[in-house]
Amino acid sequence: MPTTMEPKLITGNANKPLAQAIARRMTIHRNLGLVEARVERFNDGEIFVEVFENVRGEDMFIIQPTSNPANDNLMELLIMADALRRSSAKRITAVIPYFGYARQDRRAKARTPISAKLVANMLVEAGVERVLTMDLHAAQIQGFFDIPVDNLYASPIFALDIKEQFKGNMEDIMVVSPDVGGVARARELAKRINAPLSIVDKRREKPGEVAEMTVIGDVTGKKCLIVDDMCDTAGTLCKAAEVLLEHGATEVHAYISHGVMSGPAVERVTNSVMKSLVITDTIQPTGPVANAPNIRVLPTAPVFAHAIMNIWNGASVSSLFETETLEGAYEGLLK
Repeated sequence: MPTTMEPKLITGNANKPLAQAIARRMTIHRNLGLVEARVERFNDGEIFVEVFENVRGEDMFIIQPTSNPANDNLMELLIMADALRRSSAKRITAVIPYFGYARQDRRAKARTPISAKLVANMLVEAGVERVLTMDLHAAQIQGFFDIPVDNLYASPIFALDIKEQFKGNMEDIMVVSPDVGGVARARELAKRINAPLSIVDKRREKPGEVAEMTVIGDVTGKKCLIVDDMCDTAGTLCKAAEVLLEHGATEVHAYISHGVMSGPAVERVTNSVMKSLVITDTIQPTGPVANAPNIRVLPTAPVFAHAIMNIWNGASVSSLFETETLEGAYEGLLK
């Protein structure tokens, strides 16, 4: 049964522009704004949260990606959840557009942690009763939670953008997975736009370094779209673009869900052979990212606003997995 209260949104400091954009999208249906609160730090770095509005009995949605600085943003999320629980909120949903620590989803070596599971436990202990996120690095992370987890996908947004950007040239498109592990994600987008699939097989000698790359599939004469869930330092991405051109591709573009863009990433992308890198705003773009000539940022506020309304109403979220469902919400936004 849907609650009789209005959904209420609150945000930390991780990505205020996205939170404000989600609130604006939701005002189309209801006169909603962000709950007034202060999320501050003491001189020693401790985080303090104070909520200025009554939230007793309310359905609360905390919008807070756990991006860089990951530890600070995660602690903000946990402390906000605790503050809301102690203020008698009826239900607390953590809207985590980018779920940090997701790369530590298994024990690849002896004596290493499974930090994604630890973060899941911390969120539940803090009072979070539901999680809404986008493009988890590993799908099995949903199973780390004993509460409902709704994992949205960026691929419907990417499909809409690709059809707009490559209108009239769709037969030349080739979707490329940058590694064997990402084939399922790339295949999903390829099916949406009815394009063939290729793979760049990479072999690492040690983390962060790529020793060798091999292209599986014929990319000759194709406009290649590299698809992945995150771009950190962009070393692998830029190298893959070079290899694709060497194998006969005419253009290389990249569609990445989360633009982590650490260290030399922006410089590498700017100087790379890629014609464009398309990311979403799940992580707030830095100044260099926003000003880079070959980086575009797609909005996720429409899909998150839609998902929040569906969760609040007790409606299905899976309808947002379909490209056709989002066409109206993104009309005029992708140019």
